[in-house]
Amino acid sequence: MKVYSRKFDCPEKENCNVDTLTTGAGQPVGDKLNVITAGPRGPLFIQDSVFLDEMAHFDRERIPERVVHAKGAGAFGFFEVTHDISRYCKAKIFHPVGKRTSVSVRFSTVGGEAGSADTVRDPRGFACKFYTEEGNWDLTGNNTPIFFIRDPFLFPSFIHTQKRNPQTHLKDADMTWDFFSLRPETLHQLSFLYSDRGIPDGFRHMNGYGSHTFKLVNDRKEAVYCKFHFKTNQGIKNLSVETARQLASDDPDYSIRDLYNAIATGNCPSWSFYIQVMTFQEAQAHRWNPFDVTKVWPHKDFPLIPVGQMVLNKNPVNYFTDVEQIAFDPSNMPPGIEPSPDKMLQGRLFSYPDTHRHRLGANYLQLPVNCPFKCRVANYQRDGPMCSTDNQGGAPNYFPNSFSGPETQPLAIEHSLTLTNDVARYNSSNDDDYSQVTAFYLHVLNADQRRRLCENIAGHLKDAQLFIQNRMVCLLNKVHPDYAAQVRSLLEQYNANGTQKAVIRTYSRHPSADRSNL
Repeated sequence: MKVYSRKFDCPEKENCNVDTLTTGAGQPVGDKLNVITAGPRGPLFIQDSVFLDEMAHFDRERIPERVVHAKGAGAFGFFEVTHDISRYCKAKIFHPVGKRTSVSVRFSTVGGEAGSADTVRDPRGFACKFYTEEGNWDLTGNNTPIFFIRDPFLFPSFIHTQKRNPQTHLKDADMTWDFFSLRPETLHQLSFLYSDRGIPDGFRHMNGYGSHTFKLVNDRKEAVYCKFHFKTNQGIKNLSVETARQLASDDPDYSIRDLYNAIATGNCPSWSFYIQVMTFQEAQAHRWNPFDVTKVWPHKDFPLIPVGQMVLNKNPVNYFTDVEQIAFDPSNMPPGIEPSPDKMLQGRLFSYPDTHRHRLGANYLQLPVNCPFKCRVANYQRDGPMCSTDNQGGAPNYFPNSFSGPETQPLAIEHSLTLTNDVARYNSSNDDDYSQVTAFYLHVLNADQRRRLCENIAGHLKDAQLFIQNRMVCLLNKVHPDYAAQVRSLLEQYNANGTQKAVIRTYSRHPSADRSNL
């Protein structure tokens, strides 16, 4: 049974004090039902400023949709420290034990548009904003500990393959599987995506991961590398393909509704927060590149260290202001948390704030949901569209200065990192893209889960051209022969029965279609 909480404070107008209706500039409105015309059947007068105010705002009330993570749900709550990690990190958010910090979280699907179904097979965004006294900390992750690619140069192309064909405006299996089969590093994430965990049962029953490698610095200027983990206290639950397909038809907003109603009825979701740490010496000697986001750090070598708990206990008051306008930026890190050489993270440090300035404007950090309200913002940035503060009054807007401008804080200087390599474009295609996927296939999944993984892959791969199917099966064979054999067998059945979706191909085949070593 669907549960809906009351959406407005006073559904019976006669029982509450009603505000005076105004224009955007605050002038009282006498009539909101009838435009000014020359007689009852005459033309509209342009002097009807109430109507023009309404329409001019309506014409602009949709900001650009997020390129990725367009559809999502948000909630608010707190993060509470349960264990001391001051030996690793000096950030004030982590001490003392018992400290609470306000948080906002946005969960999302990744590839679909704002009107798409919640129950598609897609990674889920898991982005957290911690409002600390040292500025906001934005931990922008997913429900998977890994990602498809490790070089940010490939990110636009990868996202294009998950969107729509530029000619047909249809989702295109050729685009998706052509890219996957040409980039072996995608095998780990796509195996996770097409497993049972590819369709979470709402947002409450999934884990969250920072995915990238970060750096933690303590008050003695000692540093370690780190990964962040959120473990759901509700337990992992996933949807079957059949249930997800039915919900996409009957309740396409299933995940948003589930989160909202759970909080509204007092069933507040929570997650336990952990870190993994790796010393610089361990990173130097590690079997895999510790900054490769297509790989995990084995828990037996780098166990989870408990830190705290996050609880979401408040729903948005208004979806647009609280969820649509919230902007997460991985470069927002308080002292004690810093980026690592993780290439994908490095690329996101620019991409996220750049897209926010395009989507929301130069002063997006002044919006209440993005404002670092636990600290005072004092800098030398001024002006820009939609400045909603006093613009820092008459304080100097240049640095250095001899007056009352803010000064730097030596304690906030970043930890130094020694680099000795040549500057070049390094190809990572010779990295090990198979052994962790093999471990996932053999030791994480049981026989039934492996069967469903192969069925899910074949059910989508069948719509790609035959040469792409064959190239993908060859990649799976490098993971494990059984993986490839099961998918190949299913594809042969689909191809024999002619069950592929009819697609008029819009691309001519490249003279050298097998380019998986690029």
